[in-house]
Amino acid sequence: MTVSEELYSVGQVAERLGLHVRTVRNYVREGRLKAVRIGKQYRIAGEDLAAFTGRPAAAFRDPPVRRNRHVEVSSIVEIDAISPDTANRMTSLLVGAANSRIGGELASRVETLYNEERAHMKIIVVGLMESNAKFFQLIGAVLES
Repeated sequence: MTVSEELYSVGQVAERLGLHVRTVRNYVREGRLKAVRIGKQYRIAGEDLAAFTGRPAAAFRDPPVRRNRHVEVSSIVEIDAISPDTANRMTSLLVGAANSRIGGELASRVETLYNEERAHMKIIVVGLMESNAKFFQLIGAVLES
């Protein structure tokens, strides 16, 4: 759809012009702003809005929305038969890695839980896929040492 074929609702026109919806509706009813009635609603063509305001029709278009895809992964790692010292070392390493910034933003968030009675550790990692993969390598390295 080209700018000249763009149709706006009364609400959209009101927002773009900084007016109340009733004011725009009154302009339409008085014939000051040309509109087409579709069902129970008015639609205003971009050309008619441009003629009404004296601004180019392109000035009323919404800028294109730019969306960056963001993929996050939540992972839970459970480790049995882990000593309190190894669990503490693991926690320090993972929290330190999580607090380091990659590209200006936190790469991942990490929570650790340790049950000393069961010698069981649970690690929760939430972050970008690439970052989480590095956390798994760190976990593996600590367990192998």
